[in-house]
Amino acid sequence: MRQVETHPENDDPQMARLDPRASKLKYRLERLMLTPFFRFALRVLLPFGLCFGAGAAWFSVDENREAFHLMLSEVRATVENRPEFQVRMMAIDGAAPEVAVAIRADLSIDFPKSSFDLDLEAMQQTVTALDAVKTAELRVRQGGVLQVDVVERDPVVLWRTAEGLLLLDDEGIFVGPAVSRGAHAALPVVAGDAAELAVDEALRLYALTGPVRARLRGFERIGARRWDVVLDRGQRIMLPETGAERALEQAIGMALTPGLDLLARDLTVVDLRLPRRPTIRMTEDATQQMWRIKAIEAGKEVLR
Repeated sequence: MRQVETHPENDDPQMARLDPRASKLKYRLERLMLTPFFRFALRVLLPFGLCFGAGAAWFSVDENREAFHLMLSEVRATVENRPEFQVRMMAIDGAAPEVAVAIRADLSIDFPKSSFDLDLEAMQQTVTALDAVKTAELRVRQGGVLQVDVVERDPVVLWRTAEGLLLLDDEGIFVGPAVSRGAHAALPVVAGDAAELAVDEALRLYALTGPVRARLRGFERIGARRWDVVLDRGQRIMLPETGAERALEQAIGMALTPGLDLLARDLTVVDLRLPRRPTIRMTEDATQQMWRIKAIEAGKEVLR
């Protein structure tokens, strides 16, 4: 008969209780506790789920939701009405006095007012909607001051319309009405169809008129395609659709040529619309005098 060896340590009851084979459930739980996801779920997901469930159950009651919203409103009102968040005045920089008055009237803010109640983006759009304002920046600075920094549009031309003289900037955008021509004597005058859409070209032409600037009356847009240069004495230089600057330089060059002095003669129109075939139109008296001279040269009229 075979003898079975026995070990004294196996006979110890305490050692038997520590043996994982004594409880399969305990063994499996201990194995689960060794997995990172199970520990994360037990320590984080389970508490979060319990809290979320409790909160959802509490918010499912209408009275609880109303009380919570009321509490938030009271807290917000308390914070927004604190003295450090109050705006008490407005400062406007970069604007003319009349523009500043228009800005204050359009914004129409009753001070003091909480900075949380100011929609700066909407207010900026209101300010830039003014004709004289090109850009505007609004911010609340220390001391409870609403700072408005304005860049105004600079008028560069006078636009003659049926409603009177209007001021335009270099982009052809309306700046404001002009009181009189004399109040803006340094600005050129434009008129005609869609003249406001070609202000940049009119300014380039104006820069070339230095020698005849004293006689210049303005520029007229013809058919929304080209310019006429209007001078005193009823004279007009008709420029082509393309190459207008070069054509005007040629006309002024002929006017300054000694002995030619084209613009000093009795003519009404210098037509440069066809650069290779410029023409002129004389006054009625000059035309009659020319035909009389030709008749004399032909022997049809006796010189008296």
